[in-house]
Amino acid sequence: MNELIIYGILFLALIGHTLLAGKMYRAVHADKSLSLHEKNDWKLKALIFPGYFWGKYKSSQKRGDARK
Repeated sequence: MNELIIYGILFLALIGHTLLAGKMYRAVHADKSLSLHEKNDWKLKALIFPGYFWGKYKSSQKRGDARK
């Protein structure tokens, strides 16, 4: 039973990671102010820690600076 709970939690974490990374991909891809290199940089960051870099991307958009 413990294994089932652990697998369920891991599955939910994986699904959450995938959905948030996909959301960030779509937002970055739709941003016309970014160059191709900047878009690829943000997309690669989304693969590692999408929650953390989504926040950094949104805060950089508010500042008007989409770079790192």
